[in-house]
Amino acid sequence: MSRVCSICGKGRTSGNNVSHSHRKTRRTFQANVQKVTYMKDGKTETGYVCARCLKSDKVERV
Repeated sequence: MSRVCSICGKGRTSGNNVSHSHRKTRRTFQANVQKVTYMKDGKTETGYVCARCLKSDKVERV
């Protein structure tokens, strides 16, 4: 299962590691997703939801 929010679709983004000498190498930033059980259309589902969706009450946690 991939680390993608099932509500808003937030997932992996990419950027650079920057060393002290300012050399750049590629890296990835993972989304802060938690495995939760939540209500969707009157049914309970289990999936990954990002912290922003949990804090802003976009999902009803069971």
